[in-house]
Amino acid sequence: MKALIIGNVWPEPVSSAAGARILQLLEALKKQNFEIHFACAAGKTAYAENLEEQQVFTQEIQLNDTSFDTYIKELDPALVLFDKFVVEEQFGWRVKEQCPQAIRVLETIDLHGLRKGREAALKAREIFSEQFLDNDFAKREVASIYRCDLSLVISEIEMQLLQSYFKVPGQQIFYLPFMVEQVSDTTINSWKTYENRAHFVTIGNFRHEPNWLSVRQLKTEIWPLIKQQLPDAQMRVYGSYPAEKHTQLHNPKENFYVLGRAESAFEVIESARVLVAPLLTGAGLKGKLLEAMQCGTPAVTSTVGAEGMHGDLPFNGCITDDSNLFAQAAIELYVNKDKWQQAQSNGIEIINTRFLASSWQPQFAERLNELKLNLEHHRQANFTGSMLWHQSLQASKFMSKWIEEKNR
Repeated sequence: MKALIIGNVWPEPVSSAAGARILQLLEALKKQNFEIHFACAAGKTAYAENLEEQQVFTQEIQLNDTSFDTYIKELDPALVLFDKFVVEEQFGWRVKEQCPQAIRVLETIDLHGLRKGREAALKAREIFSEQFLDNDFAKREVASIYRCDLSLVISEIEMQLLQSYFKVPGQQIFYLPFMVEQVSDTTINSWKTYENRAHFVTIGNFRHEPNWLSVRQLKTEIWPLIKQQLPDAQMRVYGSYPAEKHTQLHNPKENFYVLGRAESAFEVIESARVLVAPLLTGAGLKGKLLEAMQCGTPAVTSTVGAEGMHGDLPFNGCITDDSNLFAQAAIELYVNKDKWQQAQSNGIEIINTRFLASSWQPQFAERLNELKLNLEHHRQANFTGSMLWHQSLQASKFMSKWIEEKNR
């Protein structure tokens, strides 16, 4: 069987958690004996993953062009996975027309409507509430969820939100968190010790607005408090695609370094003693926090940052939204070896309990197999999805056809 992933961008696992997530999904589908194809309309960057080396067939495609119809009809995939709802909006109707029996899966990566709602609340200087979920991104995203046969949701919090607030039926969504390898004793023994680590680190793609807001919060509110008590410590900020407003924060006199893209996120995180991520907005799971656990690096973050990460288990550090408490927690982890080691142990337990690929890959395979066996009945039960196909998406379809004619 063939599986096609239509990417929003070509995956860059070193640059973003979204890129790493796509590779996890590729691996999960390989375990189900799919022949994997990846298609994308965006241009490749120098940092894009070499998918061909991983036995993945790649294809550059065009927006608003019937050449995609020919491509997918000849490919005839059994499963098509859309990387974010904007990709489903663009290509979903074409997939449905050319390959009606293909299972259509949406990878949400995070709920964009939730993230945009939090950004709107922050801009309005108000506490986030459900009223901020009434935004265009949420409406488009939930519509896309209904149009697909299954949507992958990375956070338990977002599963609850979709079912309790948006009233999405449980059969339309599937909780699938990060899927990584177990933290073994061999891995633990290879980590740098507390004494062999120094400084603070944060990391995140600067094109992602929550990361930029987090760095700005660090620079203006938190780092001055840490520097008062730890004058020799450095704040090292890594992130792909920094713009001028980001690099302007670089100030060696204040031991605040904006260092751009890291060649290896794991290397820079493991070299640091503490990771800090005072995220003010965002959604989904935070790749930087998972990577910190994989590197044995304790972390301090906000409630938004920790959301969906640790469940009922103790966090691998501290969670607070108060800048003063945040700075003090970071300092305490930095100087207190016992607390540092306990936080490290917490991170190991979180990964090995909640995020093992060996646990989630079979569950994902089982859900897809259920869909394959009951696809017609599943679609009949999704009347809202049928209604959306009949009405709202026609506008996108004919706009695309109009653009295609205009370009011709």
